[in-house]
Amino acid sequence: MTTQTKVSICLPTCNRPDLIVECIESCLAQTHTNIEILIGDDSKDDRTQRMIATRYQHEPRIRYVRNTPSLGQARNVSSLFNRASGGRILLIHDDDYLAVDGVERLVSLWQRHPDLDVAFANQYEVDQAGHVDREASDRLNADFYRTKSAEGLQQPPGRTGLIQMFPNNGWMANADLVRRISYKEQYGMCCDYVFGVELCLAAKQVYYLNEYVSFYRKTDVSISMTTKRSTSAASVSAYAFIEKLRLDRPLEPARKLALRRIVPIVVSVYSRNHDPIKGLRIAAKNLFAYNYGFSMRLYYHLMMISRSMLTLKPR
Repeated sequence: MTTQTKVSICLPTCNRPDLIVECIESCLAQTHTNIEILIGDDSKDDRTQRMIATRYQHEPRIRYVRNTPSLGQARNVSSLFNRASGGRILLIHDDDYLAVDGVERLVSLWQRHPDLDVAFANQYEVDQAGHVDREASDRLNADFYRTKSAEGLQQPPGRTGLIQMFPNNGWMANADLVRRISYKEQYGMCCDYVFGVELCLAAKQVYYLNEYVSFYRKTDVSISMTTKRSTSAASVSAYAFIEKLRLDRPLEPARKLALRRIVPIVVSVYSRNHDPIKGLRIAAKNLFAYNYGFSMRLYYHLMMISRSMLTLKPR
């Protein structure tokens, strides 16, 4: 029975007392009731702490900790993984939330595949107010290769993380594997991508379920949105990670597919931040990302690089 499986829902939060309630309520409403909800609070004030103490004081499934001083994204998530007592771990961010049977549908996959290590499914895209955009949701999942034809056990499993098919939250995995891989602080804004890649590379079996189990809230105030045009952007760190990653030969096509997505973004970032030489070197090294040069996007980026060079001040 899946109800015998305890699931630890890990919920990192930072300065979002107005949004976390919906996330917590979605966790408490799960049809799979054998859960614990671990909250790691990195907030600068005590609004979330006071809300949790007032609203959920009689809820034994919630285990709340306020981090003083704050830990940062990677260490906060890692601390939640270490506190988990369930056999499976599910990560959900404070501005996102779960479908009422999301946990049940994911955990049931272990009945069909006892050797399963990791499972994930589709995400609805919702706006700040929580309104679902079905067309945008379908595009979001299709953009990350989550389609009906891809449903099932992934071969090879590691490809799933490399090509960003694996989502940043709403997934479920065996707790011992999650703790072994964990989030790593040295990867900065792309620590969730690195975790997904390393988790799938280490997994024996990864299953993709072509059903909606979680809701991804698109906002303009997330860390990834506020840093996306700077050299601290997740894409820049992800590029460096993918370049250095040692892979078996069957996974090289997945590396190439990952670079097709990331390289043009990174070239644009360096051009915008007055480092055109670095942008040009990356573009030249990865021309396949621009269809080997036959791409209007490449010509646009070359124009950006040229403009950036002209604005450089002589030393």
